[in-house]
Order: sequence, then C-alpha cells, then structure tokens
Amino acid sequence: MKQLELAIRQMIAISDEEMTGLLKDCYHKTFKKKALLSVPDRVANEIFFIKRGIIRVMITDVNGVEHTTHFALENQFIADYSSFLQKTPAQYSLQALEETETIVLPRPVIEWGYQNLKEGDKLGRLIAEYYFIYLDTRIINLYSQTARMRYGHITQIFPNIHNRAPQHMIASYIGITPVHLSRLKKAVSATI
Repeated sequence: MKQLELAIRQMIAISDEEMTGLLKDCYHKTFKKKALLSVPDRVANEIFFIKRGIIRVMITDVNGVEHTTHFALENQFIADYSSFLQKTPAQYSLQALEETETIVLPRPVIEWGYQNLKEGDKLGRLIAEYYFIYLDTRIINLYSQTARMRYGHITQIFPNIHNRAPQHMIASYIGITPVHLSRLKKAVSATI
C-alpha cells in the first residue's frame, strides 16, 4: 500500500490516522494478462490504483468492433468513472494488457474518504481534474492534430507503450488502422 499512500500524500495533506482509516478496507488484487477488471452493463463499484502493469480502456461499437480510448499505467487511478459516480451501468471495459497488480478501493472506501478526511473532497477533485484534463486534451488532439502528430505524442503520454500494448490497440487509440500505423512508423523511422 506504500505506493498508494505516497500518491495520496502527493495530492493532499493527510494524517497517519486518516490514512489508516482510508486504507483499512482496500485490498490488493492481481489480474492476469487479458483479464477484465470492469465490463459494460455492470455498475462500477470500485476504483483501481495500478501498482504494476497496464490497463486498456475500451468501448465496443454496435458492430462489435473494440476501440481503445485510454491506457492507464503505474501509479494511476482508473475506473469507469461515469458509471462509478452516477451508479449507472458501465459503458467501458477495463482490460489488463499484462499481469497487473492493483489496489482496489471499493465504493465504501471512497465514500468514507469524502465524509472523514479533512481533504477528502480535494482528493476526489484532484483525481477528477486530472482525468478531465487528460480527456479534454485527448479530444482536442483527435480533432486538431494529424495522425503523425498523435503518434509522436503517444510515447510522451504513455512511456514504453510500444513494448507494452499490441500495435492494433495503439492504432485504435491514435484513430488509425494498423496498416496506417505500420506505414507511419516506417516514415518516422526514415526521418530519424
């Protein structure tokens, strides 16, 4: 739990007693490669803190095609936040792309934090702000940048992603086909 404690202490001032209270009902859970942490049509009742591994967030369209919308790496919180906050059925799937070790924060832990931590609301706000800014930037980039520009930024956003996620998922995240990604990688390599 030390990684989670450190992440929380970087965001808010929290006493040892508050930290103990917050973490007492959290637990470790390891997901095997390709395991689903969250699936559509079920209410998300936990938030995951990634200790080790990578998680892909995806949505499946009406034709059954999967679209990668996000990757989450070590020391990040991840959930289907809309489902969690609204207590509505999830729209996204969360999938471990490699064996992924997490700390699970069940809904009662989050609710306890809001009610009992002096800066519980601030912690929730900071996590929400981080995620909002990430998503807003992602939308702006999808519509204002070329595929080559988005390709150039992906390793800044997700270090070592090319060794951790299959190319078709990276292509999906960028918004191009795997064939286009292959051509783009060759073109970029030729200019280096």
